[in-house]
Amino acid sequence: MRLTWFGHSCFLLEGSRKVLIDPFFPFGKLPSVQPDIIAITHGHNDHLGETLRLNRRTVAINEISKALARHGLQTEGMNIGGTISVDGVTFTMTPALHSGGLEMDGTMVYGGGAAGYVIGMDGLQVYHAGDTGLFSDMKLIGQLYRPDVAILPIGGKFTMGPNEAMMAAQFIGAPLVIPMHYSTWPVIEQDPFAFKTAIERTTDLRVAVLKPGESIELKGKT
Repeated sequence: MRLTWFGHSCFLLEGSRKVLIDPFFPFGKLPSVQPDIIAITHGHNDHLGETLRLNRRTVAINEISKALARHGLQTEGMNIGGTISVDGVTFTMTPALHSGGLEMDGTMVYGGGAAGYVIGMDGLQVYHAGDTGLFSDMKLIGQLYRPDVAILPIGGKFTMGPNEAMMAAQFIGAPLVIPMHYSTWPVIEQDPFAFKTAIERTTDLRVAVLKPGESIELKGKT
């Protein structure tokens, strides 16, 4: 599976299907590849992004799913703790500690809360934490789903920062950690290489720091 980061919280997983997560592109235009499925962690503009314009089958929490369906999108609504399969890709919705308003049509309405996903495709499990603070039940996510990759926010202010994310990485135990949701704007400026150094010096985990538009090939546990 190929994983590409487009900045902020936007990732593309390319395997037997193309799954685009949180399609907000702060550092450039939309990618030329067209996703088969979009997954939305919550309704803030920096995550909902280009969902309506892309007009692809979209996985989201129930309230966002219904709102997008009213705009003509084909949606798959679900809720925290549930698992669904879409075109052979599994989506397990996990908790996230964050607000979850839905920003659409110039107004903010209730968006069902924030979430993360464990996405299963081609024998790999990718945990995208969404916007979240640290919570101890991340240990259960690691124990239940054994993700191969943990994508974690490190920006601080609106999510956990590097220190909390380091603990989250250890709770989850995925062998590969990828930081996100940092340095998009000055208020969430962070040094991802300091985060990488801290984790790799004190644990057996590996951290991949990507540039916007950069890809990495994912392999399962050895």
